[in-house]
Amino acid sequence: MLAGLSAGVKQYLVVTGNYWAFTLTDGALRMLVVLYFNQLGYSPLQIAFLFIFYEIFGVVTNLVGGWLGARLGLNRIMNVGLGLQVFALLMLTVPNEWLTVVWVMVAQALSGIAKDLNKMSAKSSIKMLVPENAQGTLYKWVAILTGSKNALKGVGFFMGAVLLTWLGFTGAVLAMAVMLALVWILSMILLKQDLGKMKNKPKFTDVFSKSRAINVLAAARMFLFASRDVWFVIALPVFLKEVLGWDFWQVGFFMASWIIGYGIVQSIAPYFTGKRSGRIPGRKEVVIWGGLLAFFPVLIAVGLTQAWPASSVIVVGLLCFGVVFAVNSSLHSYLIVSFARGDGVSLDVGFYYMANAMGRLIGTLLSGWIYMTWGLEACLWVSSVMVLLAVLISLALPPGRAEAQL
Repeated sequence: MLAGLSAGVKQYLVVTGNYWAFTLTDGALRMLVVLYFNQLGYSPLQIAFLFIFYEIFGVVTNLVGGWLGARLGLNRIMNVGLGLQVFALLMLTVPNEWLTVVWVMVAQALSGIAKDLNKMSAKSSIKMLVPENAQGTLYKWVAILTGSKNALKGVGFFMGAVLLTWLGFTGAVLAMAVMLALVWILSMILLKQDLGKMKNKPKFTDVFSKSRAINVLAAARMFLFASRDVWFVIALPVFLKEVLGWDFWQVGFFMASWIIGYGIVQSIAPYFTGKRSGRIPGRKEVVIWGGLLAFFPVLIAVGLTQAWPASSVIVVGLLCFGVVFAVNSSLHSYLIVSFARGDGVSLDVGFYYMANAMGRLIGTLLSGWIYMTWGLEACLWVSSVMVLLAVLISLALPPGRAEAQL
């Protein structure tokens, strides 16, 4: 089936296929856990805290995973991630009486480790498969990989709900474990052995980036993703269910649709940010699109305060936020791969996604606390402040072509 394609394209397809398969199970598992514990009577806030370990371990995993990827090769780290996800899924096939909160949190921690190993390896691999002088192609490939991942995560939400209805919790998780195990076996056969492996073994202290551009971009990324999760993870689903009275399936449908749309926009973001005019995006585009993003949480918060129809304000406002946020995320994802070193790319990408995971963790914790104390409007105001902080930090990015600043 892959005959006639170049070696680089074949590797890109294998990496992308692994990432897609993993992402489907990641989204489906999240929905399965949410639905199952909802049936047990847990509140949305309690359910959300089941995923805290998932985010905490993401911070550590990206640092350690980037270092291991540089020493052992990205293919091995990607395959370790796939294997860990299979194990995490099998942990949840135990009898129902074993599915305590602690057991599920441990399984989610392993799943979080697996997800970040897989993502770091996939993003880093593209750097190795695209020629250094083909920055337009690099941007396009990163946008497609990132956007398709988020769209498929939304599809995974639907898949999890369907499998739960069709097979029950244990059957659904077992089916996903079997499917992903087959992908894992194929990956071990098809992936190139030493992709991303450094010629000189890096020390662990090398995980902390010495590049000013990467440090600046990582700090901006942390606030960017905290600005999303401060309302998205806990505050929004609780508000939709408890204040607007939406049914659970309506909440799930909206959240999944938002993620799918967000992923689609990410995939085509190069067409909004310079591709049509032949420009490679840089600091200017990051600042402009970040500044635009900061307006939407404020407009939504004002609309809710003025007692405009809440459902319309939320749906329209957050869909607009999602479109602009997707472009911002795509720009960041391209720049980190472009800034990263060719030899040891996983170290730089791992450090950057450590900041990404830290942002998600901060946003998740603040989302529950701010919503319980002051409500959704306060979450949205904090979101806007965080976007502005990301923009201010981005002003310190180097100008011009990314690769010229290494």
